[in-house]
Amino acid sequence: MNKEANRITLFWLTTAVGAVLFVTLQLFFFLNDYVIAQGKGPNITFETNMLWMFSAYYGTWIVTVLLTLIGTTKSQWLALIIGTLLVALNTLGGIVDGMRDGAHVTFSALFFITLPGVCAMVATWRALKK
Repeated sequence: MNKEANRITLFWLTTAVGAVLFVTLQLFFFLNDYVIAQGKGPNITFETNMLWMFSAYYGTWIVTVLLTLIGTTKSQWLALIIGTLLVALNTLGGIVDGMRDGAHVTFSALFFITLPGVCAMVATWRALKK
């Protein structure tokens, strides 16, 4: 594997880790606001289907990393398409959540997902144009 492919893989891996950090912080922000408003934590129960969907959605981030490890032009295009969609959807979700929960949530989405995501997209695009 060449140095450029490793670099792109690291960009997408950083974006995936940023998405996980964002969703973790978002959960803490939500629980903190809930406890402040209610005086106690909520009774949280998860349905099996919801947990599977959550895991599948955030698990899709690893697909972009694995596709870039393959290193072919086709896999790079797929990583760019899937990664761009994931960055856009997660950024949009973070902005909507930020409008509901506060600007700090929007900032977190932009910092942890959009910033590394744009860097990953640019690096992938440049590699494809070579």
